[in-house]
Amino acid sequence: MPPEWEPHERTWMAFPPPNATFGHEGSASLNAARIAWADAANTIARYEPVTLIADLESGAAARAMTGAGVSVIERPLDDAWMRDSGPTFTKSGQRLAAVDWVFNGWGAQRWATWERDALLASDVGRHSDAEVHHSKLTNEGGGIHVDGVGTVLLTETVQLDPHRNPGWTREQVETEIHAQLGTTHAIWLPRGLTRDYSEFGTRGHVDIVATFVSPGLVAAHSQLDSAHPDFEVTKELIAQLRASTDATGRPFDVVEIPAPTALEVDDDWTDFSYINHYVGNGFVVVGIFDDANDDVALDLLAQLYPSRRVERADGRTIFAYGGGVHCITQQQPRVGEKSL
Repeated sequence: MPPEWEPHERTWMAFPPPNATFGHEGSASLNAARIAWADAANTIARYEPVTLIADLESGAAARAMTGAGVSVIERPLDDAWMRDSGPTFTKSGQRLAAVDWVFNGWGAQRWATWERDALLASDVGRHSDAEVHHSKLTNEGGGIHVDGVGTVLLTETVQLDPHRNPGWTREQVETEIHAQLGTTHAIWLPRGLTRDYSEFGTRGHVDIVATFVSPGLVAAHSQLDSAHPDFEVTKELIAQLRASTDATGRPFDVVEIPAPTALEVDDDWTDFSYINHYVGNGFVVVGIFDDANDDVALDLLAQLYPSRRVERADGRTIFAYGGGVHCITQQQPRVGEKSL
């Protein structure tokens, strides 16, 4: 699996369909989600092509809300988290490949439906003319990050979740992950952020916790307020990352990105995270939260990605539905081209 910062052929996204998360057709909540998703797609399309999958009855709305550079494909959808239900693109020699993980609604969550989205990865892979690799592991794209030189970040509460992979051992998971991604070394974080274990969470996705910026360099979410339970959680996770090495034996340089100052939303702890950003061809899209730490995080990310333009997205709206900018995007790498 190429790292996210390598050149992309395009970005894949899904247009929010009417469902229990977004609301019914014509509702203010569904419209707000569609505006946020479409704005992100239009921003990315200034830098690289975007293919937006819309539910069979939502294609016209998707086309009306997006502009040049965004192409719309209609197919049945349950939800709009392309990072998780879509394929993980890899390279098989000089051929594009796509890993079709088993998708079961983030561990068969009682509120989730996934009959249609379970077929999405294969559909997208075939549409991309990719060689589709079917895995028996239940996994989501938000549950992994790679550095391009053999290392993968995982969390014990995702890949070892008994609602995802009952009976799988750590060794079995690693074997399958390495076989599909071409990695050789896994770093297992024990958990994710606190709110991610609430009713509508993913049970510990790594992509709101830590991400590789380049080989040897990690950006990590840091909660600075001791009143938030993630104060201790992120201290422990950052300490583990600093004590870890990559596949080559190199220790990590860890840059802490402070969490937004907001502590609660909707009567629960926040999991707002600037780590859940998306890196593409010449840009980084970062969700912001109308928060005092927005500019601090944007400045740090601009320093981490000096050759890319930092763009802003509506983080509050996207997080209100259960994820961030990284969760709604999926990169298709450009085959035959590599740039670190």
